[in-house]
Amino acid sequence: MTRTHRLDAGLVHQEWNNAIAPRLVIDPGDTVVFDTRDASDGYYAPASTHADVLGRGPFRGHPLTGPVRVRGAAPGDVLVVEVLEVRPAASFGWTAIRPGRGLLPEADFPEPYLQIWDLSDGRHARMGRGIAVPIEAFPGVMGTALDEPGGHSTMPPRKNGGNMDVKQLTAGSTLYLPVWVEGALFSVGDAHAAQGDGEVCVTAVEMMAQVTLRFGLDEGRRLPEPRLRVSGTLSPGTHRGPWFATTAHGPDLFAAAQQATRYMIEHLVEERGLSREEAYIVSSVAVDLKISEIVDAPHWIVSAFLPESIFS
Repeated sequence: MTRTHRLDAGLVHQEWNNAIAPRLVIDPGDTVVFDTRDASDGYYAPASTHADVLGRGPFRGHPLTGPVRVRGAAPGDVLVVEVLEVRPAASFGWTAIRPGRGLLPEADFPEPYLQIWDLSDGRHARMGRGIAVPIEAFPGVMGTALDEPGGHSTMPPRKNGGNMDVKQLTAGSTLYLPVWVEGALFSVGDAHAAQGDGEVCVTAVEMMAQVTLRFGLDEGRRLPEPRLRVSGTLSPGTHRGPWFATTAHGPDLFAAAQQATRYMIEHLVEERGLSREEAYIVSSVAVDLKISEIVDAPHWIVSAFLPESIFS
């Protein structure tokens, strides 16, 4: 018989390390309701200010809830993670600009900036100025333990999943994670209320969350990296349109992504009256970067799509 378990966020870990003892042992088919801390480990509050961004100190790793050991999981298997529900566990979220981090360099944004979002209605993240981004919540980090010994940073995505920030991993989606160690040792955290594809300023609408996941096991499937399935429309909250897009071309996709984002910031400042910092924040939580063309050498095209439905 399958069971539903609860795992609180009273104890977290901030690295991938297969020596960390599991907090919970489950069977395939079981469901776990995870409480997760936000990416700042609870540092920010509704009254926090721009000065608090640098006061937080260096990043030490995402606080992750887990690990969870899945009975029977072995290297070469695939852990099947069904996302059943992700919801805010507090009435606010936050997005921060930290100079030198994110897609654009410190020269573009030399000062720290913090945006506090109102999540209290459970449907939209609101920042004022008539901007309401639909809440399409997902865990930014879901992963199994690595097969390399020692501690490994949670910042980059890896073959175990980790900090993938795939915004389509909302309720109704399924994530397929390679199993690298006995028991899989799954952990989750870094929930986002909303995010654009690219998360360009390095933070989305970060939030504390309750994440409900159901676990299955595909024995011997052997995936080299994660895969996922989405059951419905991508980004249904903004699917209705209209959209505005900027484009940039060149031989370097990273540089083109930077330029398309700069053009979007210019657009938001000129046509929507936002400050440059507000425009960068909106670009991070709502604008989707897309590789529109990558076959006509020597130049490729990156597009940045803004859902104009977020403006009242």
